[in-house]
Amino acid sequence: MSIEVLNESGTEVDTEELLDCARYVMTEMRVHPRAELCVTCVDEAAMEVLHVKWMDLPGPTDVMSFPMDELRPGSEGSTSLEGVLGDVVICPQVAQRQAAGAGHTPAEEMLLLVTHGILHLLGFDHAEPEDEKDMFERQRTLLLTFLAGRGRPRT
Repeated sequence: MSIEVLNESGTEVDTEELLDCARYVMTEMRVHPRAELCVTCVDEAAMEVLHVKWMDLPGPTDVMSFPMDELRPGSEGSTSLEGVLGDVVICPQVAQRQAAGAGHTPAEEMLLLVTHGILHLLGFDHAEPEDEKDMFERQRTLLLTFLAGRGRPRT
């Protein structure tokens, strides 16, 4: 997989851990091994510009996803098609505030947002209650299994 993690936010971010999480999520979702993903961390001003432009909503948000080739998860025994999954853009400053309110660390919030963003790129959504339940259960399972494997040697 080709995964690029960029930090343009001016805030310290563990880009290696974000990379590891993205790789884990993509592998678990059976995304093609040659698929491409870019995760970019931006400051609040840059995120606000994107939020207004693409969602017509004021203020910065935590995460936005921009799909490219509309890849979908693979199935048992097969991967997705090869292609460009897309871009996930995260605002660490918003993530820090959300983490405080949720009772976990900013690093864990960033991992949650990477997972959430990738699921959106793979076609998951939470607009309808049934879709929200499916997406959030999947997100929770992926994140908890990734966190449980922390500290193990990277492969």
